Amino acid sequence: MNISKTLIFMAVAAMATTACSKSESYAELLADEEKAVNHFLADKRIELSLPDDLEFETCGGDAEKAPFYKMDSDGNVYMQVLNTGDRINNKAADDELIYFRYTSYNLKELYNSGSVTPGGNSTDMTYPFSFRFNNYTLSSSAQYGSGIQVPLQYLGVDCEVNIVVKSQYGFTSNIADVIPYLYSIRYYRSQL
Repeated sequence: MNISKTLIFMAVAAMATTACSKSESYAELLADEEKAVNHFLADKRIELSLPDDLEFETCGGDAEKAPFYKMDSDGNVYMQVLNTGDRINNKAADDELIYFRYTSYNLKELYNSGSVTPGGNSTDMTYPFSFRFNNYTLSSSAQYGSGIQVPLQYLGVDCEVNIVVKSQYGFTSNIADVIPYLYSIRYYRSQL
């Protein structure tokens, strides 16, 4: 009977080892994420630092013309400004309720297959998303990660941007899978 138990244990251990060898480690997932982001940005114009006067170059109607700005030293967020909004008179205040509509593109899927199915709420006017600016103590704000709030540190609430967000700065639902996204986002206040 001990031999049977030993054989069963060895078979289970062999299956577990085989199963583990097929899944990627966290380090490998991070490397894949980096490849996907680099692949997306490879043919884009990249600015490694922010403009001294914070006068971001916009697309002027042609998104291919505007650069992606590296927003942090580790390259977790890259921002392309489509419209700066009113940076002087329409800045977000701490803990202010901000609504946003977005289209998301899974950059890992794009890298692996060459195409991607967009997601998000940009076409569904019945389901707006919102967060409290700079308030991550609320799960309703923290669930979207810090990456989507980065543009509002520099631009007006009425801005529109494309941002590349690595998983650790993105939606909490994407962190475990280590998936980077491109978000096309429009921000606004409640019209009520």
